[in-house]
Parts: sequence; structure tokens; C-alpha cells
Amino acid sequence: MPDFDLVVIGAGAAGLSVAAGAAQLGVKTALVERDRMGGDCLNIGCVPSKALLAAAHAANNIRSAARLGVLAPEPRIDWDAVRAHVQGVIAAIAPNDSEARFTALGVTVLRGEARFTGPDSVAVDGRALTAKRFVIAAGSRAVVPPIPGLSAIPHWTNATLFDLADPPDHLLILGGGPIGLEMADAFAGLGCRVTVIEAASISNRDDPELVAGLRLALTRRGIAIVEGTPVASAEPGPVLVLADGRRIAGSYVLVAVGRRPNLEQLNLEAAGIAASRLGVITDAGLRSPGNRRVYAVGDIADPVGIGPRAFTHVGSYHAGLVIRRMLFRLPAKIDYSALPRVTYTNPELAQTGLTEAEAIAAGRSIQILRWPLSENDRAVAEGDEDGLVKLIVSGNRVIGAGILAPNAGEMIGQWTLAIARKVPLSALAGLIAPYPTRSEAGKRAVGSFFAPKLFSARTKALVRFLGRLP
Repeated sequence: MPDFDLVVIGAGAAGLSVAAGAAQLGVKTALVERDRMGGDCLNIGCVPSKALLAAAHAANNIRSAARLGVLAPEPRIDWDAVRAHVQGVIAAIAPNDSEARFTALGVTVLRGEARFTGPDSVAVDGRALTAKRFVIAAGSRAVVPPIPGLSAIPHWTNATLFDLADPPDHLLILGGGPIGLEMADAFAGLGCRVTVIEAASISNRDDPELVAGLRLALTRRGIAIVEGTPVASAEPGPVLVLADGRRIAGSYVLVAVGRRPNLEQLNLEAAGIAASRLGVITDAGLRSPGNRRVYAVGDIADPVGIGPRAFTHVGSYHAGLVIRRMLFRLPAKIDYSALPRVTYTNPELAQTGLTEAEAIAAGRSIQILRWPLSENDRAVAEGDEDGLVKLIVSGNRVIGAGILAPNAGEMIGQWTLAIARKVPLSALAGLIAPYPTRSEAGKRAVGSFFAPKLFSARTKALVRFLGRLP
């Protein structure tokens, strides 16, 4: 008999969700973790970055209070206290992901490096284990590109950034994706000079119309953004030398150019598990075609034809899908048609479903509905009118939504549900939204779809006719 029904490799968000669900369903489960429980999200990713952003946004609120008639001096940043806040947030959330909690759920937690030794066996620091099923949830890590000279100068990634003992005078951020932009916003808000260098364009997977508004908001706060030119080399200083010859000097370099799956130590070949440079190859149900005992979830999963999605909420989604398929034998498959994502700057940029460009590339016949926050009473009342709600409509359904607004991540859920459940525009137009809220902007955007017909000459004639009736 195997030692366990299920062995989960990796105690990040995806692995923890699988282990907790399986154990509570009576499955004899082992959870292997070589580093810290909670993985990147808790310790060096989502949680500390959002805590740091909260401090920065608080400082920016003080700086901008004069627009509301509240005068305040420039905020004084206590870096040690900010770091204590960040670590305090991690400590407050950590018990949910702790070894003690999972042991209490009935999970056997093993600390060490897991390596496959056969199709149904792994070794954890030399201890042999067999199992009926395996879930690989080993996550990913930051990519450090092979830029000449970069390895010879001090540089940081999200894994080391939150250990900085002192704030940087001038932070150079290599990469203009979500991590790079969020950290630019955070450190600028905390009083640091920041330059973002992006080889292509910032947030290049998001809608360019919304990105333009975000770019404007960030540059207004003093963040320098250099786009369209890659870094050719790095020199002590540190100095980043661009391909066009420009030299940009700073005091720290943050590398935020992407992620790489943690494949190297798993010895996948011994178990017949195929992998690509993007992760463990799976089918649309997250199962390895080469070893049917094995599933992969989270950042490390590379579903054929779909590709990886490096979001914590995707890891949790994967976990639910695998539980349904592995334990209940249901034909569950990935569906990213209503997958939300958020860049947590101020304003936030949130998207779900297809962007305008993606819809056109897919051959969809679309109509664009927009509503600017400058036409939203709540935004006007708070003196924060920058932003836009943009809906991609095909037929009488929303197939994509993008929002640039404060707390856009809290607003995108409605549109994720509307896309997933194929809610007709008429139902969305009939929604009663509380007044005044920014969520009204979405309702107004939907209303603009019906306005031409509602106020047409034909409708007016109908109203006149009905008005003659007793």
C-alpha cells in the first residue's frame, strides 16, 4: 500500500488549497515544503507588496489632501515603522498558512526538498514516500535576465526587496509589468526617486487606452518611465546602459521582468513527467499526459494550448479544479474566459475577459462602451476624476471589461460574473447601483448601449402615440 493517497509538493497558495481540501475530505495527505509555509504570496509577494503600497497610498493621500481644502505638511516616512507594518501584516496572516493549522487538519507536513524517484514515489531529503496521486505546486521565482554586467552589481528581486534596511535614494526598476509598476508606485509614495525601464511598453498585456491613463497618473507623481528601449548592459554605480546609449544612474536596481517555474530540483524525468520552459506540461484538466498520477497547479502549470497564469487566485482556482477532477472524477477543465487581473497602483488597473485587441484578434464582432470617471458623481465629489470603465460587447453580452479607477479591483468582480454567466446587457442595465458610487460608471456604460434606440425618433413617436390614449 502507498504511504499516502496524495502528496502535494509546495506549500504556496495553490498547494495549500489542494492539501486543505483533500485532507478535509478524508484523503491521507502529505504536504512537502522546502522553505516557508505560504510560499511567495505570503512572504515575498502579494501580501508584503500590498502592505507597502498601503503605506505609500496613505502618504500620497496626505500630499493630495489640499485639493479638498485640507492642508498638511509633507509626510515624514519612518522606514523602520513601514517595515514593521509590512512584517506585521505577514505575521497576522501567517497562521492561516502555518504548519500547525495544516497538521490540525490532518495533513502530514514534511519540510525538505522533494525529488521524484519513480512514477509513484518521491524522496524528501532522502526519506522515501509513495502515493497514489501527486500534485506539483512548486511555484516560480523571479527571472534575472542575462544582461552583461548585471550579475556583478547589487540587484534585488521581489524575494529580497522587502529586506532593505534603508529606503533607496533612486530606485531603478527593470521591467514595467504589474510588479514593476506596483513597486514604482510604492517607493515613489514613500519619498524615493523612481525610474522604470521597459524594453517594450508598460503593462503591455493590458488595454493601451487604460494603460495611457495609468502612465499619466504615475508620471504626475514624479515616476520616470522609459519605454521602448532595452537595457544593453549594467555597470557599477549602479548604472544601466540602454541600447540607444543613454545611461541611467541610481542607487538600487530592482529586477521585475518575469517569472520562471521551479522545475530544476524535482527530477521530473524519473517519473515520466514532461515539462517546458514555462512549467509542467498538462492537459486542460491540469493532469500530466506522461504520468496520469500527477497534476500541476499554480505558477508551475503549463496547460497545453493555454499557457501558465502567474496569479495567486489562479492557483486557488486550479486547486478547486483538481479536487473536482482528482477526487470526484468530474470532467473539470480550465476556463479563463472570465479571468480577472489587477495592477494595484493608484489608480488600479483591473481587467477581465478579453481586451479590445484580443477580441478583434479572435475575430469577434464587437462594440465598445465607455464611461469616464469625470462623469461619475462620486469621483467628482472626492476630487479624483481620472479613470475609465471600458466594456467590450459582442451581441448582447459583455465579453471583456477594463477599469482604471481607485479600487478597480473591487469593481471588476461584477463584470467577471457577468462574463462567466453570460448575463445579458438588459439585466446589467436594470441593476440598481447605490448612489453615489464609482460602480455606477459601469451601469452608465451599459446604458449607453441602449440610449440610441431608447431616444430614437421611432421611440419618441411611440411615446406620442401612447400619450394620446385615454
